[in-house]
Amino acid sequence: MTLGTIDRSPPPFFKQGPSALSKLLFFSALSFFLMVADTRFGITQPVRAALATALYPVQWLALQPVQAIKGASDYFTRLNQAESNSEMASRKLALQSLRAGQVEQLTLENNRLRKLLGLREQLATAVMTAEVLYDAADPYTRKVIIDKGLLQGVDLASPVLDESGVLGQVTRVHPLVSEVTLVTDRDLAIPVLNVRTGVRSVAFGEASSSGGAMELRFMGSNSDVQAGDLLTTSGVDGVYPAGMPVARISRIEPHADSAFARIYCTPLALVAGARHVIVVKPVSGQIPQRPGVDAAPAVARKGAVK
Repeated sequence: MTLGTIDRSPPPFFKQGPSALSKLLFFSALSFFLMVADTRFGITQPVRAALATALYPVQWLALQPVQAIKGASDYFTRLNQAESNSEMASRKLALQSLRAGQVEQLTLENNRLRKLLGLREQLATAVMTAEVLYDAADPYTRKVIIDKGLLQGVDLASPVLDESGVLGQVTRVHPLVSEVTLVTDRDLAIPVLNVRTGVRSVAFGEASSSGGAMELRFMGSNSDVQAGDLLTTSGVDGVYPAGMPVARISRIEPHADSAFARIYCTPLALVAGARHVIVVKPVSGQIPQRPGVDAAPAVARKGAVK
């Protein structure tokens, strides 16, 4: 190869085109022209629409991770909110159930108190209201403790009634509380009267029965007694006012080897659930006392004058 055939032109890297200032002026003018043309004639609107259509899949793919993260965040947020709402709803439901139970209990107590007020108006003796505090600790007896005692004027042997009938009798009096022996206690006896036949008898507590019951003792097997007969206080003992409901005969068991029948009765009072009661003064405390010994000679002298 001869020296004349060698290409002495500079390589493309060192070739010089238009100057930078010329390019700046050209593209600035082109940009200004396109902006004016787009503003006046909207010539780039089709190009912009085509580019947006072509780039939409790319934009959709690029937004999927962001949408997924946002959706997961919203899901957990809604889950926490749903759990909070569920817990709040459960609390409100429990509160409403409690209030409904309290309303039913208050309604029941209101009805019982109304009956007690009606029973109080029927009694001619002095009475006082009391509330049952708790049952006695002895499991072999049927006794309750009320919130009235000696300081409130409770007398020993005072009858205790609820809205349904005779509940028991005060057997021990303390300064602030009193002990009431229920009618179902085996040591308590009440003189009763069969309203249907007018026959008097004595009802004893029968605590061995399920839930507690009463029993008419010393009644012959041929006595005129029927299931369903109402027993009230006879008033002959000087303690209980006459005519107070006590029990109703539930069943009769005659015995061939005995002259007496076993007659079981169901107490009308709420012996297992009484709360508000009435304490009645014993009838004997309101009976006028007998004239003194000094009155006898006066009567005799009066007879002698005649």
